[in-house]
Amino acid sequence: MHRTLGVLAAVVLGASLVTAAPAAAAQAHPFPTQFPLPDGFLPEGIAIGAAPTAYFGSRADGDLFRVDLRTGRGEVFSQGPGTASVGVKVDRRKRVFVAGGGGGDGRVVDARSGAVLKSYRFASDANTFVNDVVITDDAAYFTDSRKAVLYRVAFGRHGALPESHTEIPLSGDFVLTPGVNNANGIAETPDGKALVIVQSNTGQLHRVDPRTGVTAVVDLGGEVLTNGDGLLVEGRTLYVVQNRLNTLAVFSLARDGSSGRLVTKVTDPRFDVPTTVASFAGRLYLPNARFTTPPTPTTTYDAVSVPKP
Repeated sequence: MHRTLGVLAAVVLGASLVTAAPAAAAQAHPFPTQFPLPDGFLPEGIAIGAAPTAYFGSRADGDLFRVDLRTGRGEVFSQGPGTASVGVKVDRRKRVFVAGGGGGDGRVVDARSGAVLKSYRFASDANTFVNDVVITDDAAYFTDSRKAVLYRVAFGRHGALPESHTEIPLSGDFVLTPGVNNANGIAETPDGKALVIVQSNTGQLHRVDPRTGVTAVVDLGGEVLTNGDGLLVEGRTLYVVQNRLNTLAVFSLARDGSSGRLVTKVTDPRFDVPTTVASFAGRLYLPNARFTTPPTPTTTYDAVSVPKP
């Protein structure tokens, strides 16, 4: 049964390190800039497509929650498998791609009905954490934070989903280090020819050849992406969520993704360990994972938005 969250979000705009928008502009924005997620939900990923709808995944049980950005109202539209849903992305065919965390899997869900269209078992051992996903024209790529691999789900004609996946070993500059947070957020380079992934426990950003898996550290002018989590690339702008730092770092990225320059860092008093980021209508939306707050069934969660710097 769908659970509906019918609470309208308060319109609150926090201060950031970038120049704040005029108060009149903030008041004129038609959508809520803060809205609740279900109690005990443990959010992680966010995806927004062409419509004003955001999709969130739950680390608690894998449920998927859908929110109308115009009102802040939402509902669970797809029941989880009992294991986590972490990174999520939505494509133009209204399919939500979900990284399955410690379940070692990924799945594709119909964004309208919530039905599972395909499931993929990437790893069956305990040493796995399928963390995030990016969708390109010809495939979806999933990261694993405990293995030096990418999982590729190649599309068929008209975006048809395959029956199986391929595993791409990561080589070159990327070196697996102790800890659970190696490869994390993933995005496509501005020229569409490569991928970038953030390695959370080293703070490095890596450019990846999606055909070979060969990686090279991206030159960020000395910037270190401590606690790097979700990535978003729009045009030549790269957004990096630094979760426990409550910071969104903004870079100007070379077209091939080989280098980047820090533009600004955005903070907001409403950030409470945000993990991932998506955009709509000139704003950036981030779910607060609240990693530093002990989770209970009644722990409150929300998502906030800030204007693009």
